[in-house]
Amino acid sequence: PMQQQKRQPELVEGNLPVFVFPTELIFYADDQSTHKQVLTLYNPYEFALKFKVLCTTPNKYAVVDATGAVKPQCCVDIVIRHRDVRSSYFGVIDKFRLQVSEQSQRKALGKKEIIATLLPSAKEQQQQKEEEEKRIKEHLAESVFFEQTLCQPENRTASSGPSLLTVFLGIVCIAALMLPTLGEMESLVPLYLHLSVNQKLVAAYVLG
Repeated sequence: PMQQQKRQPELVEGNLPVFVFPTELIFYADDQSTHKQVLTLYNPYEFALKFKVLCTTPNKYAVVDATGAVKPQCCVDIVIRHRDVRSSYFGVIDKFRLQVSEQSQRKALGKKEIIATLLPSAKEQQQQKEEEEKRIKEHLAESVFFEQTLCQPENRTASSGPSLLTVFLGIVCIAALMLPTLGEMESLVPLYLHLSVNQKLVAAYVLG
């Protein structure tokens, strides 16, 4: 009963996730073997599902077993055959909709759309795909490069606080100001450490 209560609202809402593979079908005019494709519908749930396959252009396709059932935690193959291969259809995107419902209910619990495209040649498509992938890789390489150059200065300023160099310079300048000026004879500091007034002024300026 507890499980039933949990499950029921999800079933009523009609947004049950539908697991189908693949989600895109590509038919090639010059390759007879691609004119028949298989959709696999998975049912990971603990109840049986009814399914129905709808299509935006049913005249172009033959769907073997367009309606049926799939047992709990099982899968079923749906065969889709392209039956009208002609050049005027090249590149046109058709859509299939796979609707599922629980056996006892008529209402669709969930749906998934699959797109189908007819292309002239697998070889041409492969070349296009390789070119597209190359472009994407180059674009990604560029974006990564730009991101690095943009982000680094921000990261540096983000780590607030003086750098080691600044701290070191500060210490040197303070030490310089504390050392005796040239001409002060009565000093314990050795003569080579005596600084001129100008040197002390530079130290004070750097410190400021």
